[in-house]
Formats: sequence, structure tokens, C-alpha cells
Amino acid sequence: MSLQIGAEEEAFCREVRAFCQENLTEEMKSRVRSGQRPTVADWVYWQKALHRRGWGAPSWPKEVGGTGWSPLQLHLFEQEVSRADGPQQFHQGLELIGPIIAAYGSEAQKAYYLPRILSSDDWWCQGYSEPGAGSDLASLRTRAVRDGDHYVVNGQKLWTSYAQHASMMFCLVRTGNGPSKQAGISLLLIDMATPGIRVRPIRTLDEQHHVNEVFLDDVRVPVENLVGEEGKGWSYGKVLLDRERFVTASLGPRLMRQLQYVRNTAEAMSQGDRALLEDHGFRRKLAQAEIELMTLESMGLRTLQDAMDNVDSGPRGSMIKIRWSELLQRVGELWVEALGDEVSKFARLGDGSPNDLPTTAGPMLAYLHGRVTSIYGGSNEIQHNIISRRLLGL
Repeated sequence: MSLQIGAEEEAFCREVRAFCQENLTEEMKSRVRSGQRPTVADWVYWQKALHRRGWGAPSWPKEVGGTGWSPLQLHLFEQEVSRADGPQQFHQGLELIGPIIAAYGSEAQKAYYLPRILSSDDWWCQGYSEPGAGSDLASLRTRAVRDGDHYVVNGQKLWTSYAQHASMMFCLVRTGNGPSKQAGISLLLIDMATPGIRVRPIRTLDEQHHVNEVFLDDVRVPVENLVGEEGKGWSYGKVLLDRERFVTASLGPRLMRQLQYVRNTAEAMSQGDRALLEDHGFRRKLAQAEIELMTLESMGLRTLQDAMDNVDSGPRGSMIKIRWSELLQRVGELWVEALGDEVSKFARLGDGSPNDLPTTAGPMLAYLHGRVTSIYGGSNEIQHNIISRRLLGL
């Protein structure tokens, strides 16, 4: 899909640039430029600012509170926010459960939860993976038993991102048995303040607290919090996972901006009597990464257009997820390579609190956290299997 930029698109870009200039704080921009992840306060502030402007849900249709933007506008919006060193919107509520509620939820669920997602009054986490049921998610064992007007939920979820901050969790549970592992799975919306929920932190390779174990012991969830039909949760869950891969289709501009940070670092670092950026070998690596990122952006635009047109893009979402994760990791490796011996000065990661991290820790944080991208959202090995089944019929 080619980019046809006319007067209307240029005006749109100017509008987004002006909004970013007025609303992005220097502290937020500094964290993004350094490779650090936004804080929860950053994400909430940014979402509320976008919501006030009417841009809270760029990818949602207008009838449910979104912008109704075209794929090109979505791309240009991400491009301008990335160039302004702004954060990506937190996607758990906005891009994962929000569209599922809009498509399959009850009218009461839509009326209550969708506005709270847009305003960031609710913070969502994803209750999917379990011990022994990660890539093989259909093997999940968390069970919900009907008891009058409630489900009683018992089980454990794993790698639950930002559960320590969440007010709500969308959770796949087993409500029945059937001829296959996928049968009998349902999707529940669970208030994290419900008695019986315990969150235990997991420190990851970057020494930060992003993910958690979540234990559910006799947690009572109102039946009205069931999304869609009982036993149809696997179908909704697959759509949600496709949405998660859809999110990566819009991240090309953000990764291209990160490559610019690497280029800036290489320009500042010396190798002998010249800047590293003048080294032909390193310049070739940068150029190759840029070429592949341009290709990824083109694939992302085609996938966004398919999604807007309700066209099945086949295995392209899986293809983009693989290439995006590989390229993100490569860009992180180039950033660390550009630092050379200076990387030792960037390795103090603090006590795990983003507010205590020096900005100089960012490149190493980006490198270390980037290792997970080939695992989450469906591991790359699983994505290769999906491609082989859908494209090759294997």
C-alpha cells in the first residue's frame, strides 16, 4: 500500500504535531528517547489527554467512541507521535478487550466498560497464560463453576503484565468440557478488587516488575460479567490474539524512530579518531535495518487496511509479528553495539522502579526487554506454525 500524502493529510499531520507539542511533557519524551518504557502515570496522562481531544481510540469506529480514522491516518498519527518522542498508548484495554466487548459484549457491558477504557478510568490486564498453558493456551486449567448468579473461579495465571496496577482483568476460564481442549472455555471480566485474588511479582531479565503471577481462590464473579456465550471464549480469545498481532502492524514508525536513536548514539560515540556512524560496517547494518523496517511498514499498512475493510489478511498478522519482534531485537542489539565499552555505564538498572531509573539505563533496558518480544503475543515458533497451516495448508 503506497502513501498518498495530499493537502488533507498534511493538515492532519500538523494537527497531531501541534497536539503533541502542547501535551507531551519533557520527562515523558526523555524516557521514550532513552529507551525506557513509560510509567503507568505517563500512560494514564497520555490516554486522558487523547480522550479529551477525541482521539482516545484511534483504531475504533466512531459508533463506539473511536475516531473512525483510515489506515493511512492511523499510520500518520503513530508516525507523528513517534517523531515527537511520545509513548504508545497502553493496549490491554484499548486494543485487546475493548474491541471484543464492542463486538460480543452485552449492551450493559458496552455502556459501562467502553467509556471507562477511553477515559483510562479502568486499567486492564490479560488473564490468559498459565503454568503449562502458554503457547498451548487451550490447555488452560483455571476453572469457573456456576453458583447461582455468580461463577466461582479457581486457578492461576502467569506472566500477567501490569496486574499490580490493574483494576480489571479479562480472563479465559474453563466452564465446561467438550470434544476438544478448546471447547468449554469462556471469557470473564473480573474486578481485581474481588476477594480471593492475589498478585505476586516476577522480576524479569531487565530487573523490572512488569509481569506477575495471579492466583484466584474462590473468586466470585457475577454472571453478568460473562462476555458473549458460555463456552465460546476460545473463539473470542482467538480474535483478541489476532488484535494483539494487529497492534504490531502499527508499530513500524515507532521502531523506525528507535533506529534514529541508535543513529544518534553512533554519531556521538567515537571509534578512534572518527564517529562510529562513519564506520562503513556499522552504516551497512543501519541501512539494512532501515530497509527491512520500510518493508515492515508497508506490510503493516496493508494489514491495517484489511482490518478496516473486515478482510481476512490471512497469515500476514503472524508474519508481521515475527518480523517486528526480530527487527526490534536487532535494533536493540545495534543500540548496545553503538555504546561499545560505554555500555558498562548504562547497566545500573536501579531498584525496579521506573521513577528511580537513570535515563542512561534506557538502551540496556530496551535491549533486555526486547528479548521477550519473540515470545509474547504467541511465540514466533507458534506463528511459523500458523503461517504453514494458513498459507501452505500443512
